[in-house]
Amino acid sequence: MSTPGFCRDCLAVAGGAPRCVTCGSPRLFRHKEANRLAVAHVDCDAFFATVEKRDNPTLRDKPVIVGGGKRGVVATCCYIARINGVRSAMPMFKALKLCPEAVVVKPDHAKYSAVGREVRTMMRELTPLVEPVSIDEAFLDLTGTEQVHRMSPARVLARFSKRVADEIGITVSVGLAPNKFLAKIASDLDKPRGFAAIGAEEAIDFLDQKPVGMLPGVGAAARARLEADGFHTIGDIRRADPRDIARSQGEHGLHLWRLAHGEDRRKVTPDRETKSVSAETTFNEDISDAEELTAILWKLSERVSARLKAAEFSGLRVTLKLKSTDFKSRTRSRTLDSPTRLASRIFETGRELLRPEARGERFRLIGIGVEELCPIADADPPDLLDTNLKRRIAAEEAVDRIRSKFGKESVGRGIGFGRKA
Repeated sequence: MSTPGFCRDCLAVAGGAPRCVTCGSPRLFRHKEANRLAVAHVDCDAFFATVEKRDNPTLRDKPVIVGGGKRGVVATCCYIARINGVRSAMPMFKALKLCPEAVVVKPDHAKYSAVGREVRTMMRELTPLVEPVSIDEAFLDLTGTEQVHRMSPARVLARFSKRVADEIGITVSVGLAPNKFLAKIASDLDKPRGFAAIGAEEAIDFLDQKPVGMLPGVGAAARARLEADGFHTIGDIRRADPRDIARSQGEHGLHLWRLAHGEDRRKVTPDRETKSVSAETTFNEDISDAEELTAILWKLSERVSARLKAAEFSGLRVTLKLKSTDFKSRTRSRTLDSPTRLASRIFETGRELLRPEARGERFRLIGIGVEELCPIADADPPDLLDTNLKRRIAAEEAVDRIRSKFGKESVGRGIGFGRKA
């Protein structure tokens, strides 16, 4: 019996030829469990960089790094830059040494959030079981949706992938499997524009020779502990007596033992709660001047406010973050009388928290965040003690409308002009 499959571009049934007999596309998907798999992991390809290339076609064939200044880090980079060894979270100076011809683009998180919401809206048209992992990735469970879409989950996801490319202008990679663990691995197998599956029948053979570091939750320290106990591959964990691995690794060891068998009991849980919204920046040179720190704090407060509004949140607690030249972090927090989404209220609270800290000490990073999130409908209720609140709300809404139409740099407050954040 032939392996079931279809064309990822026109969804026609794939025959035995290397190309689709209907549209000629070479992008065929074949898998013996293609019609039975319903859990997916969808990951936007090099998300920030892809959005920037979409919006600036002159960047299409160039290596692009999205990130901060020379002392900042790489937020993400395109696949051309990755060929040169650039990776996310790499110090910017090292990335530019590896790829000196790269074009560096400052992150525009409000824009990325808007694009992420577009993708997520399309996901929720496929199934209500969408579990966001981050701005650019999510798990989906399409179990039982065949009657709604009149096609298998695999075909639905291929159609979704093409729609994202056609309508939003970015690409995604899809991993399909019987559970979240295997789906996440599958989505990394064929990037970019990937579409791969790991079925239940092949899971153990696929996993056995893979390093233990592929398992979720196994970082460098955990990997060292596992290897010290003789567990170098996932197969080593699978073949172990579960009592032995529980004795040496605890409850987490049993979880890893189940994963090594291709089992994952976690469900796709929709609408994972967002706990905070924040923004921070690392300076090219250490800063001690209180006025300069305050100006940067205003720009960051505007950024946090924009993200809150875009996500339809407000927040009750403001937290200031500072990092000194010896890399030690400190945080200072204050709870407000009512939730806010206003940049001015976030900034004023942050400035009060900054004032006792900014007394000549040099800092390499500053950040501001809002926690204890609430619906945006609860934000900034009338306050008899703040007679200017209505005017401030109206002013920010006017600025938001202008920026939406003409760009984020089209209008600003004097304190932020000429300052980078």
